Amino acid sequence: MKKLIVGVSIGALLLGGILASALLGQLPVSPAEVFGSLLRAVGIPNSMAPDDPVIESTLWVIRFPRIVMAIVVGASLATAGAVMQAIFGNPLAEPGVVGVSSGAALGAATAITLGASALGEYAVAIFAFVGGLLATLLVYFVARANGRTEVVTLLLTGIAVNAFAGAGLAFVLFAANSASREQIIFWQLGSLNGSLWSEVVVVVAVAVVGVIASVLLARRYDLLSLGERNAKHLGLDVERLRLVSIVIVALLTGVAVAFVGIVAFVGLVVPHVMRMLLGPRHRGLIVASAFGGAVLMLIADLLARTIVAGAELPIGMLTSLVGGPFFFFLLWRQRRRSGGWA
Repeated sequence: MKKLIVGVSIGALLLGGILASALLGQLPVSPAEVFGSLLRAVGIPNSMAPDDPVIESTLWVIRFPRIVMAIVVGASLATAGAVMQAIFGNPLAEPGVVGVSSGAALGAATAITLGASALGEYAVAIFAFVGGLLATLLVYFVARANGRTEVVTLLLTGIAVNAFAGAGLAFVLFAANSASREQIIFWQLGSLNGSLWSEVVVVVAVAVVGVIASVLLARRYDLLSLGERNAKHLGLDVERLRLVSIVIVALLTGVAVAFVGIVAFVGLVVPHVMRMLLGPRHRGLIVASAFGGAVLMLIADLLARTIVAGAELPIGMLTSLVGGPFFFFLLWRQRRRSGGWA
């Protein structure tokens, strides 16, 4: 019954967020016009569809791709966070904390400055993926010692990687021209503004593959949660699972950062909330995290473009305002439970 209530609540919030994002903005649009435009798009004539081409363009060129991008980016980051917490075995791990987001942003910034976009439409996304993968592998291998991953070492290594990537971003920003500099600032702040259908298609494809792969690995994550030694006795190849999971995390996070910039703490907050609501079983946790991440990103994006009239706030700033205090709460609770870090 509890799972049903949570599922219905998330579904209602998702539908409400989609509708509110389509209606609200500098140009007001009525619910009838939204539904009429959707019906006309699937070939159903109706009298509700807007006659004004400005409204039609606003919906299909600006708001609808932005809504879909928010959904898939939120789902990608939350799923990556759930997988990261599963393979590291603690609730404090998430792509941003361990450096994958900043690594991906550094890769994207390098691609922009070097003009790699001339090599192909998705060259920037490839650079972002490679940067995120390298950052994650570095954190994983440094934090792992004597067959286990130390939480404190994980956090400290993540801090170091974030600092290094931040310094790299600053250097690239210094070396770039004015046009590239503007794009790099976009990665640092995070924004869904200017989302295009061509970009949405790429993120959707990667998100679908990544989420499905994560769900298929859910039972193995359940075995891993019993402890690495017990999981090995049950026939689980722990190292192979972790390496595959790291690639999934880097892919999901890298493609999200490549197109919308750094959006912190979604992968930390959402999986932890879903774990508190639904329990530790990873199949339901990963699916719920994907939908919960979509809801969080929709709400954050809606606030980012409506909370200040005539201006748009960086979405990464809003997610950090929520995620930062929540992360402090997790640290406090972890220390209180263990009696200290030693």
